[in-house]
Amino acid sequence: MEIVVDAYGPEEQAMGWYYYWQDTMQFPFTATCIDKRRISPLKEGKTVEVTDMAPEDECEREMFVEIAWDDDILAVPLSQLEAPDADEKTQEAIADWHY
Repeated sequence: MEIVVDAYGPEEQAMGWYYYWQDTMQFPFTATCIDKRRISPLKEGKTVEVTDMAPEDECEREMFVEIAWDDDILAVPLSQLEAPDADEKTQEAIADWHY
């Protein structure tokens, strides 16, 4: 709740989360897909390199991170990923979102 304590609406809450992750997660890191989603090409078990947060305007309703994908950059939902080999703060930030 500390992340969204001063947020007055959904957009401010989303940006609170966005800046929390931007300040906390250490990019790049390796992540594994834990859940297939229709909006993402990732399949369960697929390992990817997370390179950064997606742009703010992509994260107004759901949090997305950028991954390297077929010589391009693709935004996928953070809720779809876990990163057991990332640093402790990055793992904690992802776990906070899953919670």
